[in-house]
Amino acid sequence: MTTTTLAVLVPLLPFLGAAAGLLLGRTAPGFVRPLAVLPPLASLVLAVTVTVRQDGGQAIDAHTELTPTGSVPIELALHIDGFAALVAVLVGVVATCVQIYSTGYLRDDPRYPSYAALVSLFTSAMLLVVYSGDLMVLLVGWEIMGICSYFLVGHYWETPEARAASLKAFLVTKLGDVPFLIGLFALATDAGSFRITSVLGTVASGGLHHPTLVALLLLAGVAGKSALFPLHTWLPDAMAGPTPVSALIHAATMVAAGIYFVARLLPVFQASSAAMVVLAVMAGVTMTGSGLAALAQDDIKRVLAYSTIGQLGYMAGALAVGDRGAAVFHLLAHGAFKALLFLGAGVVIHASGTNSLAVMSRMKGLRNRVPDAYWTMTVALLALAAIPPFSGFFSKEAVLGAAEHVATGHTEHAPGAAGWIVLITALVTAVLTAAYATRLWLLAFHGQGTEAPDHGRQPVTMTAVLWVLAVPSLAFGLTYGPLPDWFDGRDLTPVLTTSVLGTGLALVGGIITYGAWRNTTTMAARVPLGAVAAHPDADAGLVEAEAIASHEPAFGDVAYAPDPADPGRLLLGPLHRHAAVGFHLDAVYHALFVRPVQAGAQLVRFLDREVVDTYVRGAGALPRWLGTAVRRAQTGNVQTYVSALLAGTVVLVVAAVLVATGA
Repeated sequence: MTTTTLAVLVPLLPFLGAAAGLLLGRTAPGFVRPLAVLPPLASLVLAVTVTVRQDGGQAIDAHTELTPTGSVPIELALHIDGFAALVAVLVGVVATCVQIYSTGYLRDDPRYPSYAALVSLFTSAMLLVVYSGDLMVLLVGWEIMGICSYFLVGHYWETPEARAASLKAFLVTKLGDVPFLIGLFALATDAGSFRITSVLGTVASGGLHHPTLVALLLLAGVAGKSALFPLHTWLPDAMAGPTPVSALIHAATMVAAGIYFVARLLPVFQASSAAMVVLAVMAGVTMTGSGLAALAQDDIKRVLAYSTIGQLGYMAGALAVGDRGAAVFHLLAHGAFKALLFLGAGVVIHASGTNSLAVMSRMKGLRNRVPDAYWTMTVALLALAAIPPFSGFFSKEAVLGAAEHVATGHTEHAPGAAGWIVLITALVTAVLTAAYATRLWLLAFHGQGTEAPDHGRQPVTMTAVLWVLAVPSLAFGLTYGPLPDWFDGRDLTPVLTTSVLGTGLALVGGIITYGAWRNTTTMAARVPLGAVAAHPDADAGLVEAEAIASHEPAFGDVAYAPDPADPGRLLLGPLHRHAAVGFHLDAVYHALFVRPVQAGAQLVRFLDREVVDTYVRGAGALPRWLGTAVRRAQTGNVQTYVSALLAGTVVLVVAAVLVATGA
């Protein structure tokens, strides 16, 4: 079988699995789980085969015209270079692990068949984006992911939080997709084709007429899809969905799509220095803001959500300094350890019955209840904090090295200002990342108080995949040697200066957080049920949603006193309350966009009801009144008619006399 045929089957198999799952979900429920797991697993095997055959060499290109358009052609095209092949393997690994994990996590969920089918469709859409060689076909996968995220985030539609989160995710990403679509059309107009190779050829020859405008339009869509500032606000709220969905969105689909798109079309953005600086600013604000916000969150999944936003900022920062090799390296490493963190968090939530770190911090011995999650999440958190020799150290160091290279003027691939912005904010974020990773580890697994509840062993399908993902989280970074052959050839070997600086700052962040935790170990005592409200920072809606999935009691079933023993409160001080709500960006958007739209809707409603409806009612009332008058004159009573005739005669006689007298 040719490599092209195998590549076509990679996104096709999960799509067919999704279709079969939707059709057979009710009539043949015994086939649901095999149809959920086997297609992505087969797709992973084929993706690995394609990667081996591609071997980091010449890109695999194939195309056929879908239909004549009369102008710019739309083609079903493949363009598989080294990093596309590797990203497809990442998608296959994470999707397969998520589907296997979900068979245990949602084992009693009545909507599991539709959930599994949507996850497969989600996977197929991302693989289409990865392998596509035509921008319009890429856009199809891009938009399918958007609608899948809407349904999956809103899986627990019984809760208002899930419904609101799914709508928010859909609307915010669509807000970015409108200028994104305009940018694609402008790009294709200049290139005369939607083919990626043709577009890149046009850029290389200087044929792009308005590079800054096109790049900024495309960045709007990328900001929405990859949760970069200022369109990142949907991602923390998306935690209302099932935890395996969070793992898929954060590690291998959706948010990775925007970074991947910029990496694939990086020359388009490099054609405009202004666009590169804008991307650097977006990356810098995203990194630092999300790091501060993560340090203030109580919900374990929201901590990880803001963590994802920060790591996406690192990837965007690498692209802003013109190094797609470092960006994709960090994308691959992050995909492994972030999927592990979310799936591990799901095990912890199952065991504890809560999302709240404040509640977990009062559970003694939770790590003994979930040893698999404890050890694997420890590995993943060390990778997240970029501690050597874990994978995150090597990939994050590649970003720091690339930024330092640009900042010191050793390359012309990006403006020096972009290099300094990325380098400084990335170093600050290194401290914050280690701080919130340490805080999560301490509060979740080293609590003091009553014994953690014992709900028995977690299903093997949930714990086994944690160890599978722990391997790349630990060792993938060591592939920095051969990886440049799959990218642009730039050496990814760690640089001594940034390695020491980045690792030192990470250790400082971790040590300071540990010291703050030690100084706040006087935990609030457990109180009788109903005595006090739940922890004020906890999101009860998210906990309720997870309780639906796990069939365990939400933490609201046992009340606890507000916990002042959070090291994040001590470290952030007065900034804590602002960071806990994402620095009020949602409130700003509500004032700038939601209220004006609501006011406009109320005006339209008033005009419709009080003006248009009044006119319509009046137009109907006049004939009705005339009809009533005529109907009363036609009574059918002869005496009435004779009386009216006599009265009329009298009136006419009187009128005639008056006229004659006047004459």
